[in-house]
Amino acid sequence: MSVLQGLRVVEIAGIGSGPFCGMLLADLGADVIAVERPAPLPGQARPMEIVHRGKRSVALDLKHPRSRDVVLGLLDGADVLIEGMRPGVMERLGLGPEDCLARRPQLVYGRMTGWGQDGPLAQVAGHDSNYIALSGALWYASPPGEAPVAPPTLVGDIGGALYLAVGLLAAVLQARTSGRGQIVDAAIVDSSAHMMNLLLGVVAGRDGTFARGDSLLDGGHWAHSYRCADGHWVNVAALEAHFHAELMQRLGLAGDPRFADQMDRSHWPAQRQALAEVFALKTRDEWCRLLEGSDACFAPVHRPDEAARHPHMATRAVYAAPGGVLQAAPAPRFSAAPAPALAAVPPLGRHTDEILTLAGCSPADIEALKASGATHA
Repeated sequence: MSVLQGLRVVEIAGIGSGPFCGMLLADLGADVIAVERPAPLPGQARPMEIVHRGKRSVALDLKHPRSRDVVLGLLDGADVLIEGMRPGVMERLGLGPEDCLARRPQLVYGRMTGWGQDGPLAQVAGHDSNYIALSGALWYASPPGEAPVAPPTLVGDIGGALYLAVGLLAAVLQARTSGRGQIVDAAIVDSSAHMMNLLLGVVAGRDGTFARGDSLLDGGHWAHSYRCADGHWVNVAALEAHFHAELMQRLGLAGDPRFADQMDRSHWPAQRQALAEVFALKTRDEWCRLLEGSDACFAPVHRPDEAARHPHMATRAVYAAPGGVLQAAPAPRFSAAPAPALAAVPPLGRHTDEILTLAGCSPADIEALKASGATHA
């Protein structure tokens, strides 16, 4: 039995964080119904849309007057609704929190946005990098003097999706004891700021200044990625004394006076330069043979397809490529539940008839919806 089996989610499909959150819940066994916009050519395979794997798809034009009742009908028996529209859009569709909670009082209504439901920027367009720039999370993304650049989508969009998932599940737990649902306002500016707390603690414990490249964690220390002789990269992060000693011994640098005090910031530039020269002497594979599997806090820097083939990742079956599309397997793992299967991505609208029936539509109602243009199958 999957850990979220029995949880039903209605997802008003959009882009980015909301669909990713829906995929995560589907991966863990929830019944996720994706309400998607009708397309000119329904039913086509779309294996590249990984965020829709494991969901049921219904094609429905939410601007059509008949569609509101269908969505409200789907809420009967649902635990969660996810939407990622700009604030006010769902209210204009007649599907805002007030409407939906009136229909199902125990519903958890999840709202995924970049800026949040209120504040001066709530109605402004934006993307991942804008949100994490404003929240402060982009500040430490690159060394001093370089443009701050973070890995695409991970800190903002995906981080926001994970906070939404935690918020939804927490609210569902409360709703199952209280009988009352609520609104979960998941904003990327909030979540990316919250993720800063570990680093903010380091800053506070140091001197309270926010200079870039001045701590063990933000690129100033020699713990870094280095180019190898073949142009590939490796990463080392041997911060603790015993790990540092292991790395120095394996690199032939034990006793080298340049590394006598790795915590002295004034030595960091010289230490980084020395390590850059050392790692440039061998290929990545040669460094892997020397360092991998030790306590030197080492790893090769892989492309995702290379990562999938690495023995550790392959043993844990972290990646798969059904239909030739590389994707990561569901996570995390549970000792008392089977490993979730890597579900297929349904064609848009594949489950339209069955979901409309679930919403209370009769066969005649379904044909009328199709004839009106509100849906297709």
